[in-house]
Amino acid sequence: MNILGFLSAAILLTLMPGPDILFVITQSITRGKKAGIIFACGLCTGLIAHTAAVSLGLSLILYNSPVAFSVLKYMGAAYLIYLGVKSYIHRKENSLALPTAAGVEYKLYRKGILMNILNPKVLLFFIAFFPQFVSPATENPAGELLVLGLLFMAQAIVIFSLIALLADRLSRRLMQNARFSLIMHIIESLVYFAIGISLIFVTV
Repeated sequence: MNILGFLSAAILLTLMPGPDILFVITQSITRGKKAGIIFACGLCTGLIAHTAAVSLGLSLILYNSPVAFSVLKYMGAAYLIYLGVKSYIHRKENSLALPTAAGVEYKLYRKGILMNILNPKVLLFFIAFFPQFVSPATENPAGELLVLGLLFMAQAIVIFSLIALLADRLSRRLMQNARFSLIMHIIESLVYFAIGISLIFVTV
């Protein structure tokens, strides 16, 4: 198992512009670093499901079942489009802090989990990426895949948390401007819409 090579590739892939990093940035800019970090934790927790699926071979069953894959794909698309609509409705909110209502942090964390689990692109990525770093001579490929999954989660949460802190720091003054705040909330909703619609066209 090539751990060093895996971590190097994983870090580069995590830093590349993509849905997860965009979501963390928009949450951090519009709602502050705490929201960004909580959301990132949710995204990374969702990786547990994909890691388990790859390790147990369940991902290949889903991959080879057009019906199951389509259900996952459309559920993910519908959820993201719903979040886009919800974000657009609340576009005029201007706050760099999470609301104090009970359960808000859990809802944000749960949102991150669902967005990751319902994203078939993550499943396809894990199927294609992880096996390349498993030793062909290993007697326990499932165990190695599990270790790789945990390493991927660990580096992702560190990088996403750092990005959340940086995005919050850079935007703190700008978000006090009502016009900039409105633009950022609209961008947030457009990100949800764009990623949600793109899932519809994902094929295996």
